[in-house]
Parts: sequence; C-alpha cells; structure tokens
Amino acid sequence: MTFTIATTIEQALELMAAGARPVAGGTDLVVGARHGKAPLPGDLVAVDRLRPLRHIGPTDTGLLIGALMSHHDIEHHHIVRTTVPSLSDASALVGSPATRHVGTIGGNVMNGSPAMDTGAPLVVLGAEAELWSTRGQRRVTMADLWTGPGRTSAAADELCVALHVPTPAPRSSSAYLRLEYRRAMEIAVVGAAAAVTLADDGSVAAVRVALTSVAPTILEVTGLDGLVGRSVDEVAEAVTTAASEQARPISDVRASDRYRRHSVGVMAGRAVRAAAQRAAGADLPAPLNRSLGIGAAS
Repeated sequence: MTFTIATTIEQALELMAAGARPVAGGTDLVVGARHGKAPLPGDLVAVDRLRPLRHIGPTDTGLLIGALMSHHDIEHHHIVRTTVPSLSDASALVGSPATRHVGTIGGNVMNGSPAMDTGAPLVVLGAEAELWSTRGQRRVTMADLWTGPGRTSAAADELCVALHVPTPAPRSSSAYLRLEYRRAMEIAVVGAAAAVTLADDGSVAAVRVALTSVAPTILEVTGLDGLVGRSVDEVAEAVTTAASEQARPISDVRASDRYRRHSVGVMAGRAVRAAAQRAAGADLPAPLNRSLGIGAAS
C-alpha cells in the first residue's frame, strides 16, 4: 500500500487519475475494511489538509459547503443553522462526537449509503455535488449522483470538492428527523427531511420530502405538487400517507419492512410540521430530534 498526503487539489487529482483513492476522515473506509465489506485500497491519497475544501460561505446563488467540512462544523455553523437547519439536524446525529469531528460531508455523500443522515436534507434543499478530475469539473444533483447502496455515478478519478445549496425562498425552512433506538453510534432505522415554503396566508406554497433507509438510495417522495395551497396539517397528513406508500424498505435486524414503512410516514409528517414551524419563525434548535423529544431517552 502507498499513502500520500496531498498538499494541493491538483496533486490529489493527479494521484487519483493514477488509481489512488481519496481519504479524509476515514470513518467509512476504515470501518468498512474492519467489517470485511471491502479491503483497503492499494493506494490512498489523504485530502484532509486541502484547506480550500474546508469552507462554508455564501455564493451568488446560495451556499457553498466545502467537502472537508466536518459534521461537527456543519452542526454548529451559524449560516447552516439559520438558512438550512435540516443539515444541522442531520449532522448532529451522525455517529459519535469523535466521528462528527473527523467525518466529512464530502465523504458521507460519496459513500452513497441510503442510511446517511445528511442525504435526505441535501435532496430536499436541491443541493448539487461539485466533482473535479484532471479531465475537468462538473456538478451533479443528488438524485443523479446516487445509483445504489454504496454506489455513485462519479468516476473513480473524480473528487467531490463542494456541495452547492440554492438560496431558500422567503418564508422557507427545513427539518430532518430520524427514528433511533439509542442516542449515539446509531444508523438511522428510518429518517425523513422536509423543506417547506409558506404563503402569506400560512398555507403551503411548496414542499419537498425525502426519506432515509427505506430504498436502495435516498428516496424523494413524489406527487406533492397537488398539495400546494393546503394547510400545513393537511399537507403533513398527506405526506404521512404518501411516504409510507412510496417507501420500499427491507427487513433486517434493526426493523421489519412493515415497521419501517409505517414509521417513516410518521417521521415525514412530523418533519413537514417542524419545517413549517421554522418557516413561520419558530425557534426549534438543532438537532430537531432533541428539541421535540423524539428518539431514545438521554
């Protein structure tokens, strides 16, 4: 095995073009190797010292989140908390404190797990991943990036350098909730994110919902356009039903498919209500699970 610490993005891309695999926090890569899911790659390039990728800031069209931002940084960043709080909700629930300090949003996204907590918020926020290689640069939506469990459409030599989140509309906010059996080191049994925009009369002007751990990839609930103009309670009830109907979960040691299908609907409806409350100005601090008393007791 070779291990190289990249000092520039260009060096990292050249090494990846030659077959090296990037590693930052290593929280997915190392755990996967220990559990026998996949052997460690023959060549690794450490990208954790590429400071240009460790940045959060506004752009002309929204918010840029560097791929090396840790879950801890995202959870506590004031811009994230105030403009796209569902990402704070999700980042606060990832693994343990140690994992959140070293694990990165870019690694989380490129790992492609349907159980990732940050995935559903990124979908409902309309985020895009920025990918670089020695051949050029491109941006891809979350739906086009994830192709299956642990699989993405990115080429082996493409490095995720940032995530781009569009500026939310006025009177908009978002929320993420998950069902959990314990408060740390937990993989989502199910989870749901919602982004809601309110009209001046308090009705729902726009809504997006995405689900965690109920399909081969993060699943966006479809057919919600017809809910525009209805009250928040009506939309939440309709989303509860739609999420349960569209979910395609499996049964495993953590939950049956029937239980997941029911509980993801409950989480989706609650996420809609919480996002709407935030859009109306309510102070629901991240993580929302703790604010609402959802999940395992402390």
